[in-house]
This record gives sequence, structure tokens and C-alpha cells, in this order.
Amino acid sequence: MPITRRDALRAIAAGTAGVAVVAAPGASAATTSARQRAFAAAAAEFGVPEPVLLGVSYLKSRWDSHGGAPSTGAGFGPMHLTDLRAVAAGGSHHDKGEDPRGDTARGELRPHKSDALQTVDLAAGLTGVDAATLRTDPVQNIRGGAAVLAHYQRELGARADVPADWYGAVARYSGASDTGTATFFADEVFATIAAGASRTTDDGQAVALPATPVSPRREQVRALGLSTVAEGAAEAPPGLPVEWIPAPYQDLGGGSYGNYDKAERPNSQQITHIVIHDTECTYDAAIGLVQDPTYLAWHYTLRSTDGHVAQHVLTKDVGWHAGNWYFNAKSIGVEHEGFAAQGTWYTEAMYRTSAKLVKYLAGKYRIPLDREHVIGHDNVPGTTADKVAGMHWDPAPYWDWAHYFDLLGAPLNARPVRQPTGMVMVKPDFATNPTGYTGCDTSAPGAACPARGSSALFLRTEPRDDAPLLADIGLHPDGGPSTVAISDVGSRVSTGQRYAVAEVRGDWTAVWFLGQKGWLRSSGVVPVLGQVVTPRPGLSSVPVYGRAYPEAEAYPAGITPQEVVPLQYTLPAGQKYAAGPTLTAEYYSATTFDPAQHVVVRGTTKYVQVQFGHRVGFVNLDDVVVSRTRP
Repeated sequence: MPITRRDALRAIAAGTAGVAVVAAPGASAATTSARQRAFAAAAAEFGVPEPVLLGVSYLKSRWDSHGGAPSTGAGFGPMHLTDLRAVAAGGSHHDKGEDPRGDTARGELRPHKSDALQTVDLAAGLTGVDAATLRTDPVQNIRGGAAVLAHYQRELGARADVPADWYGAVARYSGASDTGTATFFADEVFATIAAGASRTTDDGQAVALPATPVSPRREQVRALGLSTVAEGAAEAPPGLPVEWIPAPYQDLGGGSYGNYDKAERPNSQQITHIVIHDTECTYDAAIGLVQDPTYLAWHYTLRSTDGHVAQHVLTKDVGWHAGNWYFNAKSIGVEHEGFAAQGTWYTEAMYRTSAKLVKYLAGKYRIPLDREHVIGHDNVPGTTADKVAGMHWDPAPYWDWAHYFDLLGAPLNARPVRQPTGMVMVKPDFATNPTGYTGCDTSAPGAACPARGSSALFLRTEPRDDAPLLADIGLHPDGGPSTVAISDVGSRVSTGQRYAVAEVRGDWTAVWFLGQKGWLRSSGVVPVLGQVVTPRPGLSSVPVYGRAYPEAEAYPAGITPQEVVPLQYTLPAGQKYAAGPTLTAEYYSATTFDPAQHVVVRGTTKYVQVQFGHRVGFVNLDDVVVSRTRP
């Protein structure tokens, strides 16, 4: 007889914590309850209230093990024990023995080390388990995390038998160096404890945290001696601490300046998009880049370990982040500490602070919370044909778009349609979706990437699993097929993206993609309603653009018109593509240090944003017919 979730929660509350809640397909009850039993055993061994241990783990990893691979914050396992030494081979090159200052008249300058990035050492000392085992064995990882929590509790001298008295230890476990971020993390942990949670992990383990009313002692955070961040001009929702680390706007001489552009958005032009990035470097390195006046700046950076947020550019100003000036002028750039190219995973703490921030920004600027307006850097098109191949592809398939939109309060496909509509949304199950990517290890480009959940699916030329991938002339000018390299988006669709249906055969669905039919398993998509575009009658095809720029006659004297040039793709007659927003042509002319000389050029041309491939594109509204899909 199947065990209901209510029964499971009651059993766990009564102390029988090994009961499975949701069994993974084909998994035994013993397998699905092993993770739950590990939490119960570690909680009992180290004297940590089980709801506290489960809540902390949920905020770090959602109880996933990730096969022993590190997160973007150098954390391992369900408890996110950090081991920067294992990930970064000892951290900075300045940690390799020399005194970086080198002045014998003064004392030796010790390398800066963060205890928050090396908690595996503390766990090893407390448990007697070696670091390698703590990183890779989920049971020992949970024991190690419980031991660290208990150690923090003892140092605070707080009672151990009452969950409310663990607020300070939980805040310290966040790894945050400032009071605001530590408080936000602890608040999220205790909110999760109060609300309860249950899910099946990435390795088929059913885990549940029963809702447990608790009023934590928030004043304990004062005993941690953490710093207070400089919020300054930072723009943030109530309750989310955001540090103000401004990017330098400097005149570099010779007509050069950096590292962003002054503007007066939304008074000067509407902000229409939010672009999600990953940094491909550590948080500290990203902060260094954004403070370089000769380089570039974006609006926000988020740290992986604790979800800490820093703002660098006011949202009214234009960051240099998306590789496409039209999108830069119309968007806010949010960078997340991460290494998509290495196949690392993103922490729940960072997902949550990012979602809170982006929901606030979307509300402030009336940006719809959907995948046409909240996009990845990998969805931004090249400006011109010669720029397509060099566009970036972060945050890549390991970013969980479905979970992210759940946290945004805008679940994808919130109102399911039961009948075919001629349009589908990509929506595989992230945890069980097979990956099959290569290229995460630069020393072995053909080697398989870590096996973990993915938000993306491949498209095939025919309805069979061994058919070739589609061609993308922008990425593969020789006409050859796309590849499964993690950096190759030429035949890949992503969760939340919508495509017009071209054909259905058995268990396969074909969608229009880059002028071709691309086949994928129907189990990975769901029918949705929306708008589609197709060429106007009499046109054999219409050009696709990478930017929505005005016609030449719209430019005032003294400003050189930007050429309206199409990409190497065309939208053929007979094909349909999912339509996003309709936008009036704009170009932000900002080529001088003096903001008084910046001009927004508006034309009369209207463009429709379309989901043309993995990336979006634009078509001239006069070239297409826009229609709504129907059941």
C-alpha cells in the first residue's frame, strides 16, 4: 500500500524518520529512506535538532549529493562542506608560501584565508573522517555537517535541545562574513522549518521535513561578531541585504572611459529584460573585475556559499554585460558565482537571494516573469552575423530554470493546457533529465561532464535518439551538425522556452528551430497558449535580426545611424515561431564620457522578439503575421 505524504510526515514527527515520502521510479523503500535515516542518525549523534539539520541542508543543497562534485562555492554534499583547497588547488597563487608584500621591515603578511571556504577541515577534526570521504560520501557528509553545527552551538554557549536556540549556529553555518547575509540565510532556514518541505533528491532519496512551528532567537546573530556591509545606494527589496560595491565610472583619456554608461532609465528608455549570468570565476575575482575602470561592469553579483548580493551599477544606468548593446541598454545584468564550463552546481542559498532580488526588480520595472523577459546570457543573440559564434553560453544547462521560477512565485506552466495548441513549452524534470554533455574538463575536451540534472534537451533531425543534431550555420559555418559540447547551443532548447509545433509522430514532437524541424521526446514538453509569427503571404522568407535598431532616418544630425543588418538566419514561409514582446526600435547612443551627450534614438519600426533557436532574435513586425494559438 503506498505511503502518503501525510503519513510520512506524521511518522517522522513521531521519530520514525526512515519512512519514504516519494519513491523514485524503480527505487526500493530502503534506497529512498537512506538519506532520511542519515539525517536522523547524525542529528541524534551530535545533538542537533533534526529539523535544524534538515533545514540547513535544504538551504545549502536541497538535500542533493551531486555525486560528490563541488558547487560553485566549493561546497560538497548535502551539507555543503566547503573545500576550496580541493577545488582551487590552494586558492590564490599568493597562498603558495611567499610573503606577497615582501617588506622585511614589517611583519610577514599572512595569506587571507576564509574559514567559511574550508569547513571540511573542521568536520574532519570533529569526526575523524578524512576530507575525501566527507566530500564524496553523503552519510559522512551529513555527519560532518552536524558536527560543525554542534561545534558552533557549543562555542555560542546556547542550549542544544531547543530548535529556536540554534539561530546563531545556523547563521554562522551560512559562511557569511556580514550580519545581513547571515541573518537572511538563517531566516530562510527557519522559514523552511516552519513551512516544511519534501522532495526526492538527485540520487533518488525521498526526504521530508515536517512543518515545525518555531520562533528563533534572532538576537543570537549579534554574538557572531560579523561585519555590517555598506549598503549605500544599493537597490534591494526589504529584508535582503545588498552590499554597495560601486563600479568606477572614469574618464581614461583619449576618448576612452569605463566601465559602464550613465543613463536615466526608465525615464529615458524602458527596462525590458533581466539577464541571468554566471561569472566563470570566483566571487572575489568577479568583484575585482567589476572594480577595474578599464574593463566592464554589470549590476549585481551573487556569492554562492551564502547567497550574498553586491550591487555595482545603479539600475538606471547601463551595464556592459550581455555582449549585445541593444540588450545592455534594455536590461539589468545579474551575475552568479559559478563555473558552468566545469559543470559545478548552484546552491539553494544563491537561488533564493537571486529570486528575491529579481522578483523585486521585475516588479519595480514591470518586467513580466517569463522566459521571454528573464533570460540567460545564452539566450542573447549576436548583434551581427560575425558576432554569433563568439556569444557566451552561461548559465548553461545546470541552472534549474523551473525551480528558479518557482522561487520567483511564477511557476512555469502554472495553468496547464490539456489539449494540443500548436505550441509547446520545454519542461523536462530537472533531476531526472539525462545530460550527456562533454567539454567540462578543459584538459580532456571530449570527456563526459558530471552526470546531474539538466534544464535543457537536444533536438534531432529525425524522431529517433540516435539521429544527428541540427545544424547551426552561425556556430558551424561548414554546415555540419551541432555537438553535445556544453558550450554548443546550436541544437538545444531550455526549460521555459516556447516553440511552435511543426509535427507530431508517436512519442516525438518536432518544433521549428533555426529554420529547421527539430525533434525531441514529447515527454519533455507541455502544450501552452501564446502568440506565433509566420511570414506575411507572398514572402518566401523574412530576415532575423540580433538587435531592434531604428531606421536610418530616425537618427538626428551628428549621430551616425547604426546599420540594420540581419543575421545569417532567415525565417522561411510555412514556419511558425513563438512570439515574445513587440518592441519599438531604439538605439542608445552613448559613446562619450559626458552623459549630457547621450541620446536615445527612437524609430517607427516595430520588431517582434521570437524564440528562433536557443537564442532569441527579432523580426520586423511588417514582415510577419502574428496570431494566437488555440486548443
